[in-house]
Amino acid sequence: MDMRQLGYFVAVFEQGSISAAARHLDVAQPSVSAALLALESELGVVLFIRLPRGVKATEEGERLYSQACQILSQLQAVQASFKKPAKRLQFRLGLVRALGVERMSALLKDFNSQLPGLELHLVEPDEPCDARIINIRQLKAGELYQPLWSDAYLLALPAQHPLCAKAQISMEDFKKLPLIKRTPCDAWDQLQTALNRHNIKADIRANIHTIEYAIGLVGAGIGCALVPAFESHRNRAEMQTRPLELPLAERQLVLAFDKNQQHQSAVKTLCEVAKKQ
Repeated sequence: MDMRQLGYFVAVFEQGSISAAARHLDVAQPSVSAALLALESELGVVLFIRLPRGVKATEEGERLYSQACQILSQLQAVQASFKKPAKRLQFRLGLVRALGVERMSALLKDFNSQLPGLELHLVEPDEPCDARIINIRQLKAGELYQPLWSDAYLLALPAQHPLCAKAQISMEDFKKLPLIKRTPCDAWDQLQTALNRHNIKADIRANIHTIEYAIGLVGAGIGCALVPAFESHRNRAEMQTRPLELPLAERQLVLAFDKNQQHQSAVKTLCEVAKKQ
C-alpha cells in the first residue's frame, strides 16, 4: 500500500466513478483502476461495487475512506512543515475606475492563485506600477498590451422613468433630461459633443467620478447616467438601461506593461490569466 493508491482511492470515493477520478487527477483511467485492484488485493476486501454508471463504496470502502483521509492529511502536514515559506512578491497593479467588480474579482483571484506569496497592491494607473489595466487610449509610448474587455455604453434611468418605455434613447429625449455627469469618461465626452451639435444644453444634476455613485444617484431618481453595459447593471430593481440612437465608441480595456519591467514572470502570468477572461 502506498500514498498514491490511497490518493486514487479517495478521489474515486469522492468523485463517484473511476473515470471522473481519473479526470480529476489528470491521469489515465487504467492507472486508477490498477491502483484500486492492487489495494483491494492487498487488503483482501472489495472497496467498491461497480455500477453501470460509476461505483458505490462498500462497508469496507467507507471505513477505509476515513482512515485514508487522516493518513493523507497527516502526510500533507509533514510535507508542509518542511516547505520553505513562499518568497513574497510585491506587485503593483494600476487600475482605471469602473472596471466591473465581478470580472475584476475573477481576474485577481486567478492571478493570486497562480503566484504563491503574491502581495498585490492596487494603485491609480498613473502611479509607479508593474502593470496597468487601462483604456487603450491611455497607452504610453513603448508599452506592450494584452486586450481585455470591450465595453459598450448604455443610459441608466430610474426604474419608473417614462423613457423606460422606449427601446432606444434619441437626442431629442435629452432635452430637459436630468443627467449625472461622470468624469473622466470618453462616452460622456462624445455625448456632450453631440448635445452641443444639436443645441441641447445638458441638465447636469451631479458631477461624480465613480459608477457606484452614478448608479446610486440614478436609483434615487436624481438623474440619468451613462454606464458600461455590465451584466450586473441589467438586473437592478432601482434602474433600467437603454441603448442610445447616438453611436458611442466602445471602451477598449487592456493590460499594459513595460517589456523591461522587473517582474516579467508575474506579468507573463497575469497576461495568461487575462487571455482567459
